Amino acid sequence: MTNPLVDMQKPDVIFCIGTNMTECHPVAATGIKKALAKGARMIVADPRRIRLAELADLYLPIRVGSDVALLLGMAHVIAREGLADKTFIDERTTGSEEFLRHLEQFTPKWAAELTGCSAADIEEAARLYAGAERGAIYYTLGITEHICGVDNVKSLCNLALMTGHIGREGTGINPMRGQNNIQGAGDSGAIPANYPGFQPVVDLENQAKFKKLYGREIPAEVGITKVTALDRCGEQIRAMIIDGENTVVSDPDRNHCEHALKSLDHLVVIDLFLTETGELADVVFPAAGFGEADGTCANTERRVQRLRAAVTPHGQAKPDWWIVSQLARRLGIEGFEYESARDVFNELCGLSPIYAGLDWNRVENGEYQWPVPEKDHPGTPILHEGEFENGRGIFTVLNYRDPAETIDDEYPVWLTTGRRLASYHTRTQSGRAHGIDYLLSEETLEVHPDDLSAWGLEDGSLCEMASRRGAVQVKVEATSRSPRGTVFCSFSFNDVPVNILTGSGYDPVTQTAELKVCPVRISKA
Repeated sequence: MTNPLVDMQKPDVIFCIGTNMTECHPVAATGIKKALAKGARMIVADPRRIRLAELADLYLPIRVGSDVALLLGMAHVIAREGLADKTFIDERTTGSEEFLRHLEQFTPKWAAELTGCSAADIEEAARLYAGAERGAIYYTLGITEHICGVDNVKSLCNLALMTGHIGREGTGINPMRGQNNIQGAGDSGAIPANYPGFQPVVDLENQAKFKKLYGREIPAEVGITKVTALDRCGEQIRAMIIDGENTVVSDPDRNHCEHALKSLDHLVVIDLFLTETGELADVVFPAAGFGEADGTCANTERRVQRLRAAVTPHGQAKPDWWIVSQLARRLGIEGFEYESARDVFNELCGLSPIYAGLDWNRVENGEYQWPVPEKDHPGTPILHEGEFENGRGIFTVLNYRDPAETIDDEYPVWLTTGRRLASYHTRTQSGRAHGIDYLLSEETLEVHPDDLSAWGLEDGSLCEMASRRGAVQVKVEATSRSPRGTVFCSFSFNDVPVNILTGSGYDPVTQTAELKVCPVRISKA
């Protein structure tokens, strides 16, 4: 996030796209509710009429996978009507002339044909956002889990650069993270192209720094993603460690995923419970839970926080860092001589410029948001104030492209997937809590009532949902939340393995799967 969570209460106009925040981030969403109570206006773009849409001043019922078309149409209106912040563009950006010329072809009428939204609503959304004194964008996986996920994010950046809604209080481009330490994982180097602190692995100075620390040659090439790793299982990759992820349930194209893991000579899983992925493993190491281990995390607003063990780990459970370190030592790999979580974090601070001013003791109270480049630095709640780190903000020239698969006569229905309030990811934890299970004990497929009738189904009956990769059975739920021709289901329940169906394509840059768009066929079970 470019801005802190407290800033959610400060915009004049809030633009939420691809985020079901009241269900997926209910605590953070209270900030938006407070802003609305103060008079802020809100635009919501989502294929489903989610609770957030009910709170909106303007709801855009966008067709799944058409976000770039919507954002190009809005940008066209902002440019055409002179709503762009010319001073900000001239002083702080580059590439605007080519970008503005490129926008001329993407009229609201063109965008309306692709998105299903009216041209008038697209124009109103553009005027609302551009006309705000403080406009803020919030998005989640509904933007990134597409073959054009990177293009979606860059399109949002273009809007912010056009209007100057960045680098100030109550503005910004703010992705809401799906777990408490997704941000921290990226900070620590869990991205194939980066060392810790988002330092590119292809940079010669970075290579030299890590070579000096670890006393060994550092590979000069970018690492591989999980998508590539699964494709290579059984051939180039013979063994794998999976730490804290129920890959079998959460990943797309489940049949391919299971086949890949079963092709390995050796699979190790580290997790709290024996998950569906753990059941395929040769060895399962029990991990210590959140309240059983010391550590740190960086949350969605880049705030670095201490975690403290409240109780002793149960049975043979150990902290993840300890398990990984012990494995490395037994493999004869140097550099894992850690004695505590403090050692791990302090090493990160010594290697990462954005953490350089921090250490274990300084994050005691969790008051710092990175970057914290030096010891007396107060932290950076708002990114890009006054200037961009690399000089100027860069406009990106983009075009719309269809999802990897589109509906046709054989698969005429759009499936989109996501989360529900009363379940969490693959229910590794929440599925073992009886109180939560009482709230949501089974998965259902959201279907518009008119579609139920047309498809010969009844509310509460079983249907078969099939894609080009397989089929699942699921109980249908009649609801107007999903529009005609689009159905919704979560991926949380193993007895409804919806990710058997998904996996039609991946973003070429990040290799993020297109989980939000999948053509399917619905029939009686």
